[in-house]
Amino acid sequence: MSVSSCTSSALRPDVAVLGGGLAGRLLAWQLIRAGARVALYERGDADGSAAAGWVAAAMLAPLAEAVVAEPSIVEMGAVGLERWPALIDGLPEPVFFQRNGTLVVWHQPDRAEAVMFDRRMRANAPPALLRDGVRHVSGAQLADVEPALAGRFQEGWWLPNEGQLDNRQLLRALAAGLAKAGAALHWHTEIAEGAYPDAGLVIDCRGLGARAALTQLRGVRGEVVRIHAPGIGLRRPVRLLHPRYPIYIAPKENDLYVIGATELESEDMSPMTVRSALELLSAAHSLNPAFGEARIVELNVNCRPALPDHLPRVQWDGARVLRVNGLYRHGYLLAPAVTGEACALAQALMQTTGAPMGIGQAFDWETWRAGRPWPDLFRQA
Repeated sequence: MSVSSCTSSALRPDVAVLGGGLAGRLLAWQLIRAGARVALYERGDADGSAAAGWVAAAMLAPLAEAVVAEPSIVEMGAVGLERWPALIDGLPEPVFFQRNGTLVVWHQPDRAEAVMFDRRMRANAPPALLRDGVRHVSGAQLADVEPALAGRFQEGWWLPNEGQLDNRQLLRALAAGLAKAGAALHWHTEIAEGAYPDAGLVIDCRGLGARAALTQLRGVRGEVVRIHAPGIGLRRPVRLLHPRYPIYIAPKENDLYVIGATELESEDMSPMTVRSALELLSAAHSLNPAFGEARIVELNVNCRPALPDHLPRVQWDGARVLRVNGLYRHGYLLAPAVTGEACALAQALMQTTGAPMGIGQAFDWETWRAGRPWPDLFRQA
């Protein structure tokens, strides 16, 4: 089934975007705002419920992620955090965006995890991001920063410049924005490898759906619990350090909370195990016992697309196909920078010549790539 919102569907689009998850929608939104005619093809629905980005906490935390991420991820994440408000601006539906920081806490038996967290964060984060971006808080200060945790912990780290957004609101708002802007939207439409739509450029943002073209892709399982917990009132995302993995609790609007852990090296898409659910919910209970009265809304599982180096990639085939993939567990953090760079490449290719068959001869790939802020993001097939 195909649904199109474009009244001028007879016009050949400048760009066909394959995959309407987070990366595909955000890239299409930037391209159409830049004046391109865009068609979007997505195997799922307009809500985005089939996308990996549907199962996420959408935390925008470059410093917290520096503990486990490459410096380039931290740099792109810091840029993404700054770009989100402008990207959201102009969407026809509201998107919850908050910049109250991230709070990192631990139980005293796990204090060694806090020492390691601080050491790794400072090793991987640029000095400019660390400056005024990390504050050690005592137990008494914690009560002021996060009253819901008063008396619960002896100390913590407050990263005041970090943020979060509502992933599901964003996916819906992007769909609505694209429809309003005149994009040709084809929901419930799966594009087979090689059977691409007719367009000036094709940009493949299919995630794991692009495996036939990017054979090194693998899925990394993510699990989250969504709960409704009135009366607790967390003001910002909280990360609870744990010997096995850090657990996060992200408060959304209307007393909803998203609880998750980092990752599982598995492509299993079966429902969440009892063990995982118990660990996540027990962590929330240990953060504040009032979570014991919360109502479980959803138990969610999905797999995030990752490349062997755990770094994102924008790949060009030398003709008319770009591939944007490998955002791994950093989707919402990296999406503004990665899709922004993909948009810049697409615009450069379209400006070089209006004839796609001539792009390879007319476009100076190496010079263009060398002038970008993250040259290693780009590959040529």
